Amino acid sequence: MSTELRRLRNYIDGEFRDAADGRTTEVVNPATGEAYATAPLSREADVDAAMAAAAAAFPAWRDLVPAERQKALLKIADAFEERAEELIAAEVENTGKPIGLTRSEEIPPMVDQIRFFAGAARMLEGRGAGEYMEGLTSFVRREPIGVCAQVAPWNYPMMMAVWKFAPALAAGNTVVLKPSDTTPASTALMADIIGSIVPKGVFNVVCGDRDTGRLMVEHETPAMASITGSVRAGMSVAESASKDLKRVHLELGGKAPVVVFEDTDIPKAVEGISEAGYFNAGQDCTAATRVLVHESVHDEFVGALAKAASEIKTGQPDDEDVLYGPLNNPNQLKQVSGFIERLPAHAKVEAGGHRVGDKGYFYAPTVVSGLKQDDEIIQQEVFGPVITVQSFRDEDQAVEWANGVEYALASSVWTKDHGRAMRMSKRLDFGCVWINTHIPLVAEMPHGGFKKSGYGKDLSGYGFEDYTRIKHVMTSLDM
Repeated sequence: MSTELRRLRNYIDGEFRDAADGRTTEVVNPATGEAYATAPLSREADVDAAMAAAAAAFPAWRDLVPAERQKALLKIADAFEERAEELIAAEVENTGKPIGLTRSEEIPPMVDQIRFFAGAARMLEGRGAGEYMEGLTSFVRREPIGVCAQVAPWNYPMMMAVWKFAPALAAGNTVVLKPSDTTPASTALMADIIGSIVPKGVFNVVCGDRDTGRLMVEHETPAMASITGSVRAGMSVAESASKDLKRVHLELGGKAPVVVFEDTDIPKAVEGISEAGYFNAGQDCTAATRVLVHESVHDEFVGALAKAASEIKTGQPDDEDVLYGPLNNPNQLKQVSGFIERLPAHAKVEAGGHRVGDKGYFYAPTVVSGLKQDDEIIQQEVFGPVITVQSFRDEDQAVEWANGVEYALASSVWTKDHGRAMRMSKRLDFGCVWINTHIPLVAEMPHGGFKKSGYGKDLSGYGFEDYTRIKHVMTSLDM
């Protein structure tokens, strides 16, 4: 007996629509491996319609006074709180995440971030007007960019959607947002909520695959393309956007070093690092996955981390004892498994290293030691519940190895020595350096990296300004 699949739809110009040609893809719950819905497989006609709607809505939304846009965003935040259980249910189907952790760790920061950007809408700052040439006054206008094509990832579908639409709408832009093809359910629900608050065409959702995202980025209408995703996807977006010089905002991969010095409180460090490494199944570009430990405490740390990993549970969303759920899709399970299967002979699996069960895409919390700097698992992003450990001899070597990857998003330093912590925060080539903690984020502070981790900032006033453009206005005083 087959179960009828729920039908998700695009949201364009204030209404839900199927793909113009009727094509769909199945959406699978990663905790069960079974399909629960279908979503549109959007192509040119759908993207054209969404872009036209966003372009038509832009002038009126742009011209609203900031206080009106603020009111709309505050209403969205309130509505997200009121309908939190619906959002949680959709996100859990999307991702298989634990219900309790989704409720406590995602809804509150999402709501807070929307409210932050609601306030930011009224805090645009610039240089004061002045006479820099006799008889002429200059001032700067900060304006919205226009239509924004945005692509969100599958690891945090709800929260990353917020990071996309909230600053864009606050600044006066209109949005065409594409969720990942594996996680469209919560974004479709967001469209229902947001669409009841903002004018039609201001917020649009187009479901689809990689080709859908390419069509959005290559479309002539958007003035900006923003993506959170893989390095490969980001490079493709940058290349496509360069053809007509669109502005690009990229938040890509990470390989966060976690530098543990000999004076660290080992039990506290292990507790913090294991949670930051395994949360969300390690499917986080800032995850604490690459640990560098001073040689004098290496064995003690590895033993404690392996013990902690053996006590961490993964499992079904309704199990209150689990820290994380499944990997998002079969390809991700294959990727994580492949890293472990290809480990060099000098590596040692201290804990985990295997799939859990045969239903869904679960993988055990894993610790790997004995690694060298040029090993694949050190250099490449695993994006799974795998923590690697290397032993370093001194501060210079720790810095060299920490910086010796292509990514530069996040890092952390664990030490009681304040001077050393400050030196490391300067020397580490990453967009964020945490000290004696790893992974907390606040709306007021920027999130974004360097090198192949991309460019542009999410969150904070810097993230808000990324969705604006600057115009110089000069007027004669002699009229």
